[in-house]
Amino acid sequence: MDVIYYIFAATIGTAALLASIAIWAPRKTPIRVLALAAMTLFLPIIYAQFVGLLSKPKPVAWEWMDRDVDRAELLSVSFDEGKAIYVWLRLNGMIAPRFYSLPWRQQTAEDLEDAMEQANRTRSSVIVTNPFSKRSLEERGGITVEIIPPATQPMKKPTIPPRVYNPRSPEI
Repeated sequence: MDVIYYIFAATIGTAALLASIAIWAPRKTPIRVLALAAMTLFLPIIYAQFVGLLSKPKPVAWEWMDRDVDRAELLSVSFDEGKAIYVWLRLNGMIAPRFYSLPWRQQTAEDLEDAMEQANRTRSSVIVTNPFSKRSLEERGGITVEIIPPATQPMKKPTIPPRVYNPRSPEI
């Protein structure tokens, strides 16, 4: 189950707790009804906000749940020159890709573009090592990418010619 469901459940619980405090407070009935109505309106608004967040890229610096991931496969990269670098990463051990944004840095953009071009030419995959490091890209000297060539197909074993019985040979 995805984390967003737990966050939404925690939001509902917090809103319900605040509404129950407002309802049971020694206030007049119209104010308590207003508190209940505010909580009821809050739920669809927060749900729409969570659904809207699902399609937007998350800044790499905000990744705290999977910060210990040491390798991620780079599936795609897109550039908004001067603003941001958008990357689709498949984290180690996961199937679904995730959408992240990196701060714009010319050298990082060139490194990623070169790696993707080389990987496309050789049909390889690009691995980003330590994508969520606490150190900034400037401190690390840029993003570390590695190009992994495709797995080689196992060679076919040579066929052994069938053994034919020779009646004149001493071996049987």
